Amino acid sequence: MRKFFVAGNWKMNKTIAEAQALMEAMLPQLAGIDNVDIGVAPPYLALPAMVERCRGAGVKVGAQNLFWEASGAYTGEVAAPMVAEICEFVIVGHSERRKFFGETDETVNQRLKAALAAGLEVIVCVGETLEENEAGLTAAVVTRQLTEGLAGITEAQAAKITIAYEPVWAIGTGRAATPEDANRVHRDVIRPLLRQQFGDARAEQMRIQYGGSVTPDNAAELFAMSDIDGALVGGASLKAESFIAIVKAASLVAIIEQETKK
Repeated sequence: MRKFFVAGNWKMNKTIAEAQALMEAMLPQLAGIDNVDIGVAPPYLALPAMVERCRGAGVKVGAQNLFWEASGAYTGEVAAPMVAEICEFVIVGHSERRKFFGETDETVNQRLKAALAAGLEVIVCVGETLEENEAGLTAAVVTRQLTEGLAGITEAQAAKITIAYEPVWAIGTGRAATPEDANRVHRDVIRPLLRQQFGDARAEQMRIQYGGSVTPDNAAELFAMSDIDGALVGGASLKAESFIAIVKAASLVAIIEQETKK
């Protein structure tokens, strides 16, 4: 059984002081939840403080992006070795990076390779726009993004990769894909592609998160699906009570699934 992975992407929110206050509110409630992998991805400037606060607390700290060159004249960028000095994971290919900053499947692949070379775990994001969804292009878009984004990645490297399916039309809109529709993309599109590239055993081990207006109200139903292995949480990760509720929903589903299999 794949262990749920719930990660909060704070995007461009929270000063260092605000980030510290949020973690202070969350950590006591997250303590002792060991059947879910928990992560937060604060803004770069808050990373050192969050790493220090989360040390020994069972919460992974990750970066929201990185650059593919190890060093050089790239003003404003942050290299994988810099991130790897303090972080456990990084997010690459988020739709907002693609939309606002010109990310392509090729640059996602470059960032992924740099992150893996630095020893980081990586969340690779894929997902279609509303127009692509309504045109029936979901499978084609996700297939292209995964095929090009994972090009050249080995089966061994795949052990450190999590896929996040985040339909662009559901991010920050309050419109989530139905659990059944999200699971269909995970089960019928993403998992088969992972099997083709990495083999059955590795594909079955790899986690596929859902991202897109995940809330305490829909989390349990999403996690109950066969191929939804966690969540990449945006807005709901900025409030302690909502993120805690989502993590606890994953924990409860995991307990129920474990009991059912006995």
